[in-house]
Amino acid sequence: MEVEEMEEEGPSSHSELPHSEDLRLAQEESLDPQSSAPGENVYVDRNAVDKLTEGLLSHYLPDLQNSKRALQELTQNQLILLDTLDQEVAKFRECNMLLDLNSLFTEAKVYHNKLVNIRKEMIMLHERTTKLKKRALKLQQQKQKEALEKEQQRERELERERQLIAKPAKRT
Repeated sequence: MEVEEMEEEGPSSHSELPHSEDLRLAQEESLDPQSSAPGENVYVDRNAVDKLTEGLLSHYLPDLQNSKRALQELTQNQLILLDTLDQEVAKFRECNMLLDLNSLFTEAKVYHNKLVNIRKEMIMLHERTTKLKKRALKLQQQKQKEALEKEQQRERELERERQLIAKPAKRT
């Protein structure tokens, strides 16, 4: 691509001298070992470069801006989806916790029923032991009474036998 051909298309004339930057670029390209023609000097018109840049930008910039907007929109949608997904995960965790709570409540009911049954048994056992103690006390009192009555009966019989025994008469 030669600058001279571009200059004919642009508003600049052939009499314009290349800018100092253009000369420097041309010198660097001539020193570049990868260049296709090592000794060839290429002069670039700055105005042509600006126009080419503008043309390139005007051609690709709207598409790039549309792509940028689309990517930003996709990023926003992705963030919204991530937030929604986090909320759904939190709901599932909450549901699992509710299931765990339900199982804990049912387990608590079972243990409460067991405690109520144990309490009823303890009350029943307490009533039985109280009745047995009263009965044992009554039986003990009855045996003591019978033993006392036997003792009194025996003493009466002994007294009666003593009275029945003949007494010798006193000599006067």
